[in-house]
This record gives sequence, structure tokens and C-alpha cells, in this order.
Amino acid sequence: MVNAADLTLDELRLELAPEIALAAIFDGWNDEAVVSASQVIGVEPAVARLAFPGGAMDMIAAWVASVDRKMEAAFEREVLVQMPIRERIRALVWFRLEAVAGLEESLRRALAIQAMPQNLARTAKLGWASADAMWRLAGDTATDYNYYTKRAILAGIYAAALAVFVEDESEGKAETRAFLDRRIEDVMRFEKTKARLLRPRERFDMVRFLGR
Repeated sequence: MVNAADLTLDELRLELAPEIALAAIFDGWNDEAVVSASQVIGVEPAVARLAFPGGAMDMIAAWVASVDRKMEAAFEREVLVQMPIRERIRALVWFRLEAVAGLEESLRRALAIQAMPQNLARTAKLGWASADAMWRLAGDTATDYNYYTKRAILAGIYAAALAVFVEDESEGKAETRAFLDRRIEDVMRFEKTKARLLRPRERFDMVRFLGR
């Protein structure tokens, strides 16, 4: 049981989020799920409700944040940076997918809520934040335009992988694994091509030409 008096609202959200996600399989992302989660961790429903003034999107955002926290606890940056970049990204994305395994119905309902027009801007921010967390763990230090392109591309890969994962009934989620491998391979080819195109070319030097 949790002593709610010892927790900030941010901490309480993170404590409640996994239990709300579990309840959402049957109840959906609504007040019933909040009440169910509050009973599991031992806080008053009225207190639990205070943690989610924005309703379903607040609950989903807290679930995403709880996965972020699990991911950061599971990976040591020093170990990750020893791996090839594609393996780092694959490992991080796959960890996030496995973290919601068994909760496909909750995920399906969450994706439907996130796809509502009024929620698209916040959904994009959540995807960006998750991509940023993955790149930071992977050791990315980009500060130029690559900072934005890497996160935008990874957010797209992650969103697409979630959509495949939630419908994947193959053994061991083999279809999702194959999809993720293909997408990451496409990105690696793109990065190689981009690096080649952006490689500084030798410029024509009139002084050197005349000297010759």
C-alpha cells in the first residue's frame, strides 16, 4: 500500500498509471479505472482523481511516463553505448513494446483516444518525449538539425511499431519484430545516404588553379 500523504501528485500519477492501464482492459480509460487503481494501491479515490484533472489523456500520459521510467531503470547508458547504434535503438523500442505486452486492449483504447483530433497535439508531444528519452539513453549528443530529425524519425517508427504490435497475434510478436527491423534498416540506409550527400566537397580554388 502507498501512503498518499508522502507522495506528490506527479509521484502518485506514476504509481497509479500501471494499475489504471491494467483496469483499462475492462473499464477503459475512465473514472472506473482510476477508482480500481486507487483501491489496489490503497489511496482514496478522491485523491487519485486529483492526479488526473485532464481525464483520459492525463492517464495515458502517466502510463507513457511510467514506461519511460522503467526503460531508464533497465538500461545503463555505459552498456548501451558499446552497442551498434541500430542495436541500441532496437533494444530500447523493443523494451517499450514488451513493457505493454498483455495490455494490448488498453493500448488499443489508448491509441484510439490519442487519435482524436483534440488530442493530436498532445499525442505528438508524448511521442517526441519518448523518442527523446530513447535517443538520450542511446548516447545521442546532437544539437544541430540532426537533433530534430532523429527524434522525429524515431517517434514515427515507435508509433508505427505500436500500431503493428497491438494487432500482432504471431508467436512471440514475430511480425512486429520483423517490422521494427525493416524500419530501423531503412533509417540506417537513409542516414548513410544523408551523410554521403552532406559530406563537404572540395571547392574550386581560383588561386590554386592559377598557381598550377
